[in-house]
Amino acid sequence: MVRLLGIQLPDNKRADIALGYLYGVGAALSRDILRATRIAPETKMGKLTSDELNRVKEYVEKNHKIEGELRREILMNVKRLKAIGSWRGMRHARGLPVRGQRTKTNTRTVRGNVRKTVGSGRKPAATPT
Repeated sequence: MVRLLGIQLPDNKRADIALGYLYGVGAALSRDILRATRIAPETKMGKLTSDELNRVKEYVEKNHKIEGELRREILMNVKRLKAIGSWRGMRHARGLPVRGQRTKTNTRTVRGNVRKTVGSGRKPAATPT
């Protein structure tokens, strides 16, 4: 396994896919990184030389926020929203959808899989005693 910026990247995956294992790097950004460092996207991560890995590492550190730095920035943004009492901050604090989604139905991902409806409503017949 290739270690890049403190994260283990799989050897057997293509470079453009393997860079997606870094927090904050998606498909488009990984293509941009590889284009800027002149590495073919179809190259397997295990086949990259140490020079190529260093070029990727230096480019990412210089031009993009990823991993801990990005997580910290997002956390501070959410804290700021909560502190100023904005609508989005209150939604974050309550654990509800933030971006205007409906909440009567379809909030399973945010609230957890909470099913509040009851089956048919019929009770079993009472047994005589």
